[in-house]
Amino acid sequence: MAVAKGEKPGPIERVKRLFRSMIQEMKKVHWPGRRDLAVYTAVVIGVSLVMALIIYVLDSGIGVLMNLILSLGN
Repeated sequence: MAVAKGEKPGPIERVKRLFRSMIQEMKKVHWPGRRDLAVYTAVVIGVSLVMALIIYVLDSGIGVLMNLILSLGN
């Protein structure tokens, strides 16, 4: 159903337009290949593990320092 010029489209027509434009935009997306996807996944997992290790070391160090400071007060 076409909308006359100057007339506001109804909610169903707007939803139809939204989905049509989403489909058009998704066709323009450059999707990574299987190899690229594997490399990106490995990088994300690697960086996550390194960050987890850094946080663990910092947390453990702060815990040791806090225990040392609190034991000096006794």
